[in-house]
Amino acid sequence: QVQLVESGGGLVQPGGSLRLSCVSSKSIYTINTMGWYRQAPGKQRELVAEFTSGSRTNYADSVKGRFTISRDNAKNTVYLQMSSLKPEDTAVYYCHSNSGWPRFLDYWGQGTQVTVSS
Repeated sequence: QVQLVESGGGLVQPGGSLRLSCVSSKSIYTINTMGWYRQAPGKQRELVAEFTSGSRTNYADSVKGRFTISRDNAKNTVYLQMSSLKPEDTAVYYCHSNSGWPRFLDYWGQGTQVTVSS
């Protein structure tokens, strides 16, 4: 079992920045995938950004150039630096990881609210 704990959400004005953090209870060094999803009211949960196997990164088109995912293996932490925030970025942001072979288990954090509003 892996626990993921997010922090860093809040209220920010359009054009502002926030950094989200996700701490894993287990080492992220060999994890299969780890990253961030978001879910806005009335919408499906969607991928925002993630590290895939081999530490490659994958971003949603809507956040490319504005969001940056990074990791600190020593701290078992993944970050999401969000800049040039827009009202449409408002959502609950969830940290996600997948354990990889052999069981490919999915783990989710409890979510952190990000609200972009003037």
